[in-house]
Amino acid sequence: MSLILTAVALTIAGLTLAATLWSVAKPDRRIWPPQTFGPAALFIGWGGTFTFSAAVVALGILGWGEAQVPVWLRYFIGPILILVGNAGAWFEVIGFGANQTMGAEGQLKINGLYRYSRNPQYFSDIAILIGWALLSASIVALPAIIAGIAVFIAFPFAEEGWLKERYGAAYLKYKAKVRRFL
Repeated sequence: MSLILTAVALTIAGLTLAATLWSVAKPDRRIWPPQTFGPAALFIGWGGTFTFSAAVVALGILGWGEAQVPVWLRYFIGPILILVGNAGAWFEVIGFGANQTMGAEGQLKINGLYRYSRNPQYFSDIAILIGWALLSASIVALPAIIAGIAVFIAFPFAEEGWLKERYGAAYLKYKAKVRRFL
């Protein structure tokens, strides 16, 4: 079962990373953010997100406790990262909107957690993955977790040109004041 879940998670992360890198290299033919937003973008975006997340959680459960992680890291820092990461991610998804989170055009968001990070949702998602890696102490989940972190680090590079194109000077001013992650 862990082999199937790993294959699912790595396929989703690999395809997402490939699409993201393609979008960085070929911004005029980008895949992310989507050139046209619609039901397909929502289905692919949220479907991939939830399927990847479910696979990572399942892998963590299947490999629970395989790695030797200090108790304080595993049971204190891990849950804190998961809780704080979820709070940050969902706070901004709600404030941003589920559609805009998946690439629909909207307002340039510079308030809330965006005052401190240009990518608080991705930063929060990375915190969740690191927290789950610590809490589950699952060796079998690590390849998927590392792949997920790579995707969240890559996403902003595909978005920055699009944001500059859409919001111009307002985005450049914001970008000059606020760091990519923290």
